[in-house]
Amino acid sequence: KAVFERDSQVFECCLFTCVANGGVDASARRRVPTVSRASTEQQCPKIIRMPLVINGAVVEQLPPDTRTLLDSYPQFKEIAAALISQVPKVIGPLGLLYVNQREFAVTVPQDKNVSVLGTDEATTCLMAIVRHTGSGAVSLAHFDGSGLEQGAAAMVRRVQELSLPIPEGRFEVYIVGGFLDRRGYSETLANQLLYAFHKQPVNLHLVTACICELNNVLRGNLNWPTIYGIGVNIKSGEIFPATFPDKGPELPLRSARHFTGCHEMSDIYDCSLGMMRIGPFNYEPMRGVDLWLSQNDDFILQHLSTSPEVESPMFVMQARATLKYIQQHPFPGVTVFPDNRPHYFRKDEGGAWIPFCY
Repeated sequence: KAVFERDSQVFECCLFTCVANGGVDASARRRVPTVSRASTEQQCPKIIRMPLVINGAVVEQLPPDTRTLLDSYPQFKEIAAALISQVPKVIGPLGLLYVNQREFAVTVPQDKNVSVLGTDEATTCLMAIVRHTGSGAVSLAHFDGSGLEQGAAAMVRRVQELSLPIPEGRFEVYIVGGFLDRRGYSETLANQLLYAFHKQPVNLHLVTACICELNNVLRGNLNWPTIYGIGVNIKSGEIFPATFPDKGPELPLRSARHFTGCHEMSDIYDCSLGMMRIGPFNYEPMRGVDLWLSQNDDFILQHLSTSPEVESPMFVMQARATLKYIQQHPFPGVTVFPDNRPHYFRKDEGGAWIPFCY
């Protein structure tokens, strides 16, 4: 997906290179960060790691790649086939909390405002759910390669907190998304996300891994992701393919976080208040934004997506809206969050998120 993970000066330089040479510099596209497992463990030697559990058995060492994992545990193929066979639901705004790229949200079955957590438009990205079967507390995230360990840890921690005192039950993990993309982004991200969950200080039961080749379909000579979006019913725990025409408030602002290099996963919901929260955050002005906006749609698609051949029809429109927002608000700390406080929203009777002073 479209992200800007360098400062604006570098991107301005990259774009001029694109225009002059007809290509794009590698730094102008998202790269899933490559972090070796050994180096991560050396940096965090005091972490008490509880390995993932699959089929009731502890996985002491993760397989080296997703194909080995999926071949070793054939039940994942059956579970993925059952999920893929479902017709995607079109979810309206009533009771929906939409999670954008590089965001996550957590809630409980007693939530009177939200009944479905959902996210979509994932191509090389991965969608993950952590749920406790006893309390029903559930978290959903949209991972693009940044903030993997921080995001996975935050999801687990928040579900733990909302499950205290922990009743009988277990923590379950469901991962959906990615495909056999030609640059291998999905594979790299899947391996790193699995390891991020593998090192959490709680037993996590990996129930679903509908990832990479299991979420791939061949159309002509091109690989496509089968499932682009998922939802979870917070009362029943049902997980289903879905699309979400209503993506909630201030989407260009929310997308500006990852366009401008904010690397952390953002928790966007306070279930104790029933309120969605956005920000505060800041970013540096993007000096090349005018030049990006002057390019045609195909240029935007080819150079701001990790999978331009299989993107949603909405991709370019949403990218332009985000770039326009960044252009109009080069200093969000001044114009968007002048009091350095989040923007809060409450659901109205029709399901729309309405600004709320808190």
